[in-house]
Order: sequence, then structure tokens, then C-alpha cells
Amino acid sequence: MRFTVLFAAAYLILPSAWAGEGPFFITYTHQMEEPGNLEMSMKDVTGKPGGGNRFWGAATEFEYGVKAWWTSELYLDGQTTAGENTVFTGYRWENRFRVLPREHWINPVLYFEFENINGADKTLLEVVDHDGKDDLSALTADARQEKKREIEAKLILSSYFKGWTLAENFISEKNIRHEPFEFGYAVGLSRPLALAARPEVCNFCPENFQLGAEVYGGLGTHADIGFENTSHYLAPTVAWTLANGTQFRVSPTFGLSGTSVGFMLCFGVSYEIAQFWRAAQKLFHDGGRP
Repeated sequence: MRFTVLFAAAYLILPSAWAGEGPFFITYTHQMEEPGNLEMSMKDVTGKPGGGNRFWGAATEFEYGVKAWWTSELYLDGQTTAGENTVFTGYRWENRFRVLPREHWINPVLYFEFENINGADKTLLEVVDHDGKDDLSALTADARQEKKREIEAKLILSSYFKGWTLAENFISEKNIRHEPFEFGYAVGLSRPLALAARPEVCNFCPENFQLGAEVYGGLGTHADIGFENTSHYLAPTVAWTLANGTQFRVSPTFGLSGTSVGFMLCFGVSYEIAQFWRAAQKLFHDGGRP
């Protein structure tokens, strides 16, 4: 059941903070986790690629604010495919480093990730090289035999202006044993429905909703960089944040090229625990009493 029990316990007992990822599923902004805060998220995607079976890719995410300029994150990936089976596909360890401490008209962030996954992974946390529907159509029993130990780097550029957030990501990925450098991109634009928050507790106020869109896809390798035979997607996004900090997101995703999956649906939920270690110590010291 993934981490449903842990999620429920945190939701009911531990103090919450405002989950600040925004509405995107693929594109990263310069938003960093507050030091000491832990955000738990579930990111899911489902689709039916070409002649393949319908799949459901699931990523369970733990994001921790180490410093104001450093956020570290662990992903646990899995997938289930209709008519085949359900498998754990691996883990990812991600670190993001903010270059400039203050807000500027453009805010760069450096991203580094180690991936230890297999070929059956269908979480679609990024699209690089010539990734496409054929990769998602392969039989799970065969695809899981392929081991992928990769280093991924991203240059994240993000700007905030009059309520609008614009972010651009350039992605580079390399298998540590073989294969060429693989490239991809993601661009996102978003804005809350209202900028001013109301003084009263509110779940359905306009400022609790963020609308946006992201475009992302592969750019080939260093030997054939470009758009030929690559997959690209357009994804409108909506995020709804409750007064207690729980955030729900949904994003219908449309393929833009012949190698893309025609339609996928991304959805997720996240919850942020303020000052996690302090809250956990208090929880166990008090025996869970309020």
C-alpha cells in the first residue's frame, strides 16, 4: 500500500506546512524545501501506448530541506501493467542546489540525480533521448531485465513576475557504464487564481488553486541532438491546496509527435510536515497525545 499508513499518520498528527511544488509534474522551479521540512508525495501516471497494455506508473517521493540552498529527495518507483504484473522498478536519489540566495529576475538551480532503475520503469519523471511509446509497450518481464544506473543533471532556470512562474529545464542523462549522453527539456508556466490570501481558513478560495501548463520532450543524444524521432508532450495542470497544506494535482497529457503516447493522465497528492524531526520527537515523546 506504498506509504499510505505513514501518510495518514502524518496527516492526522503532525503539524503541516504549505506544500510549495506548484502544479507541475515534470518541470522544476527554483522553489526549494524549507530547511527541516519533509514533503511526502505520490506521483502517478496512466496511459495506453500504441499496441501495448494500459499501465500505471507510481513514484513515491520523500523531499527534505537540508539547507535553504539544498534540497534532497528520494524516489521509490513501481508500475503495474494490465495483463502482465506489478513490479518495483528502483529508486532515485536527487539533490538540488540553489545558486543565488536571493530572488532575482532569473533564479538558477543545479540538479543532480543518481538513478538505479530497470527498463520496466514507467513513472515518466522526465523524457530524454528518443524515449517513446515503444519503450512503454515492451513486456514487463523482458524490460525489467535491463538495468539502468544513470547520472542525471539539470540546469533549472526559473522566474517569478506579478504572480506568474516561468521555469525552463535542460536535462542531460548518462548511463554510468555505456551509452551516449541523452538530452531532454521541460518548460512550465503557472499562476494562482488569486495572489492575496484571505485571513480566514478556506479550502475553496481562489488563491488555493494554481493553473498552468508544461511542455516537455526528448532532444536525442550528443551524436544526433534535435527533434527528429523524439517524443513531446503538452500538459495543462491544475493544483488545489487545502488549508491544512495537502495538495492535489492533476494533468491531462497530450502527445505531440508520432512517437509519443497519444494521451496520459498524471495525478498526485503531497503533504508537507513542518520541522519533521522536531515534530517526530515530540510525537514519540508525548505518546501521540495532542
